[in-house]
Amino acid sequence: MANKAGVWIDHKKAVVILISDQGEETKRLKSNVPRPARSAGGPRVKGSYTRNDFVAEDKLERKTTGHLNEFYDEVIASLGEPEAILILGPGEAKGELKKRIKNKKLRGLLAELETVDKMTDRQIAAKVREHFLSSPARG
Repeated sequence: MANKAGVWIDHKKAVVILISDQGEETKRLKSNVPRPARSAGGPRVKGSYTRNDFVAEDKLERKTTGHLNEFYDEVIASLGEPEAILILGPGEAKGELKKRIKNKKLRGLLAELETVDKMTDRQIAAKVREHFLSSPARG
């Protein structure tokens, strides 16, 4: 079997499974994306806000997007040079990673998406192995 990769990803972490003729390797990566800030304290009195009490939403979103793009680049770098990749995950992160791979113009990399809920590392490895072994046309 040639080099294949599977990634289970959400916005908090990624589990990368690399499969080659030499065997399997599992890597775990954390995103370190900061959580949105919450206001401290209790409810405020109506009209007691100052102009410095709010951070522009688009500024927070740009910052979060920047952190996520760094995370996706780290995940892509951990893949090495697979000929095919299966991207698994419960939410939007899998589509964002696929888009990032496409933007990087990685040649010959076939990326497939599949929506799954939380899985253990062993379940992810089994799913990736089954995906590539059950369909020889893919690789």
